[in-house]
Amino acid sequence: MFRQSCSHWRSTLSLSCLPWISGFLLCTATLLSTEFRYTQGMQVTSTGPRTIQKAEGESVTLGCSYTASPLDTGELDIEWSVISPDTTQKDQMLMTYTSGTKYVYGNHPLANGLRFAAPDPSKGDASLSIAVLSRAHSATYQCKVKKAPGVDMHKVSLVVMVKPSVPKCWVEGGELVGEAVALHCHSARGSTPLTYTWRRESAGSIPAIATQDSVTGELKISNHSQSYAGIYLCEVNNVVGAEHCRINLKANKPPNRAAVIVGTIVGSLLLILILLVLIGLLYWKLSNRHHYEKEFSNEIRYCTAPQLQQRQQSRFKGVGSLMVR
Repeated sequence: MFRQSCSHWRSTLSLSCLPWISGFLLCTATLLSTEFRYTQGMQVTSTGPRTIQKAEGESVTLGCSYTASPLDTGELDIEWSVISPDTTQKDQMLMTYTSGTKYVYGNHPLANGLRFAAPDPSKGDASLSIAVLSRAHSATYQCKVKKAPGVDMHKVSLVVMVKPSVPKCWVEGGELVGEAVALHCHSARGSTPLTYTWRRESAGSIPAIATQDSVTGELKISNHSQSYAGIYLCEVNNVVGAEHCRINLKANKPPNRAAVIVGTIVGSLLLILILLVLIGLLYWKLSNRHHYEKEFSNEIRYCTAPQLQQRQQSRFKGVGSLMVR
């Protein structure tokens, strides 16, 4: 009897509490659903790379596509800014879109050439377009989209690099068969790291004995031969571009060493002979001058003034007769 009454009481209690439990569970599910939809509100859906590398002078578009939630009923506000690397400094505002109005902050050096990529950013595309890139555009950019109560943001790093300039190719060495020869390649301008690669455009591939340095741009051939002659091309590249130059490597026969030695000896002997002749002429000239000065001093010492004057006159007459003749 007691067991039957207890069972009846439990069944009655369960039936009376069931509506309350069901209501509680329904309310909890509604709140969770609302919270989930709130967290799934405004979302920036751009899936592009977080770091973009571009060449100086090119254009770029920084993606910022977004999707708003029906719960986001506030005014649409889009902001593009440059994140300051110094956390103690404020970020630099570049461009905004508020209440259907676009505004570019012209006091920033990067403001030139900035615009929204889409004609109407309110349609889900707030991407930023930069017409002509310079090294100064290298920075971390942030796109922030707000529509109360939803808000989301997207960051992307832009690295502007310089393409390699056209390199210069030259040969070091006499291009002589049997000797070492080195081909050099150098680009005067370009963002590092620069990589140099040599290849042969004619008469086969790079010689097996050749060694090349991709950092310095040197191709070295330790023992040059006629079969290594031909057109060689050097290409320099980095992440954003490439350039090249060509050079014609010749294979010259070395000169006859015996002839070179004989020529050197003969030339040396001729030079010594010429020096001896010059020394002899200089000695002869100095000896004659000394003899004349000594004879003239003796005449002055032993001759009287009239005799000296008479000798001088006779000398002058002799010279005058020679001139008349």
